[in-house]
Amino acid sequence: MLTDPIADMLTRIRNAITAGKKEAVIEPASRFKMAILDVLKREGYIDGYRVEGEGVKRKIRVFIRYYKGQPVLRHVEKVSKPGRRVYVGVEEIPKVYNGLGIAILSTSKGVLSDREARRLRVGGELIAKVY
Repeated sequence: MLTDPIADMLTRIRNAITAGKKEAVIEPASRFKMAILDVLKREGYIDGYRVEGEGVKRKIRVFIRYYKGQPVLRHVEKVSKPGRRVYVGVEEIPKVYNGLGIAILSTSKGVLSDREARRLRVGGELIAKVY
């Protein structure tokens, strides 16, 4: 049993990048994990993902983006943890890496990047910081 499946997913992606892999496999699949991956895809940090398998045995294959042999995704940091949830209002959403990175938030409008959350004027749980 995993205590924090989102931290596990981000760690698997980070480990695949460190090992120079083109893809990472995340099990089990969930809609929340796919929503976070949708944000990473929209922002250009990954090439995409594919859901494989049926029912409980579903897994997600994440395709990592590289540019000139270097990974586009350099740093992934989980902010909100099971023991300490971090919530921010729209005015408190952090600028990651001076605006070059993104913060991923779980809001009432769904999982959004910091730019999308500011545009929609919503705050929420700060899931991760990525650059």
